[in-house]
Amino acid sequence: MKILKIIGLAILGIIVLALIVASVADKDYALEREITIDATHQEVFDYVKYLKNQDNFSKWSSMDPYMKKEYKGEDGTVGFISSWESDSSDVGVGEQEILAIDKNRIEYALRFKEPFEANDKAFMQFEPIGDNQTKVTWGFEGTMDFPMNLMLVVMDFDEMLGADLEYGLEKLKEIIES
Repeated sequence: MKILKIIGLAILGIIVLALIVASVADKDYALEREITIDATHQEVFDYVKYLKNQDNFSKWSSMDPYMKKEYKGEDGTVGFISSWESDSSDVGVGEQEILAIDKNRIEYALRFKEPFEANDKAFMQFEPIGDNQTKVTWGFEGTMDFPMNLMLVVMDFDEMLGADLEYGLEKLKEIIES
């Protein structure tokens, strides 16, 4: 009986410690990746501004080729929404909306519904470097509420999500340069 009490107190201590760490841990995260594409700023922007084209280069779109997709509005304009529904827990259910567009930056709202709920932001930024090269930066930022923010302490979100952004940027480069 004494051993069960010790085990119970140890488990309780670990839970309390985890909650204390989560209460002081950062709740916000942000990451970005960039790539240089051998194409004009206009060529790159004209391709990326259409949210449907993300299906061709996004890592998440490639994870479930059978996901259900729906679109609302006029693609390439503010207010356009691309929603997805997948049986894969790696992809889940959610939607992405174009919030703002100018020639150098597109901003998106990401609303995840399953396997967890979250409202995050993303952007793609375009910077001409020379006559026929464009630096593309893909960024992502969000907030994890207490106690889920403990995941930011134990998992390397920059590495995890960053790898997916890098994959997408490499695919985008391949598409535009071909």
